[in-house]
Amino acid sequence: MTEDELEAALERAARWLRGCERACVLSGAGVSAESGVPTFRASDGLWEGHRIEDVASPDGWDRNPALVWNFYNARRANVATVKPNPGHHALVAMEQRWVDRFTLVTQNVDGLHLEAGSKNVLEIHGSLRQTRCLTCGAVTNRGLEPLGDAPECPQCNGRLRPHIVWFGEGLDDDIWMAAMEAADRCDALLVVGTSAVVHPAASLVPIARRKGATVIEVNLTRTEASAYADVGLYGPSGVMLPKLVERLA
Repeated sequence: MTEDELEAALERAARWLRGCERACVLSGAGVSAESGVPTFRASDGLWEGHRIEDVASPDGWDRNPALVWNFYNARRANVATVKPNPGHHALVAMEQRWVDRFTLVTQNVDGLHLEAGSKNVLEIHGSLRQTRCLTCGAVTNRGLEPLGDAPECPQCNGRLRPHIVWFGEGLDDDIWMAAMEAADRCDALLVVGTSAVVHPAASLVPIARRKGATVIEVNLTRTEASAYADVGLYGPSGVMLPKLVERLA
């Protein structure tokens, strides 16, 4: 985008946001990547040298839970070294404008939105910081402390697994229903740092569009979401979102 095109796009986006009653955000890996969180999937389809089926599926867990825990402990250790970036903080500022009429739906599992200060966050794919007991079902926030390759439930000593939605698993019904409701009721949807190809999360974009919401895309380049977007802000979210927030004042 040229400087003039960007300025015009920012002004259009800000004008729509200033007039909306309810706002919703769908965020993805691009936001976290700007903080230094790897997207993990390489061009050869491997995650840190592992097949997805081995470290992010129920079958992989059944075959080798220690390998799965080692993989997720490495991810947890990485997240412990990074901090929220200006894009995360800009979304906190947006929430303060709408308060309880703002919902942030994220596909990210690193918890950086919450760490930045966002309140109404729906982590539809789970959280690296949480464990789930396979015996009593308790979900516990363990932060980013080292857990080893066979952690036990602090309540019943049952076996723990990462509280992550793996490939082949369904989303939590309550969280997903809340996400769909937020997309259905919003006047503006911001699509930030996501290619909008992973379902069912990607379906939130057409849901919002069909209900007449303005769709604002914030991505490095055009994506599958671009066909639904009323305006596109193409560049790092850590740059674009603060610029947008400045125009909302």
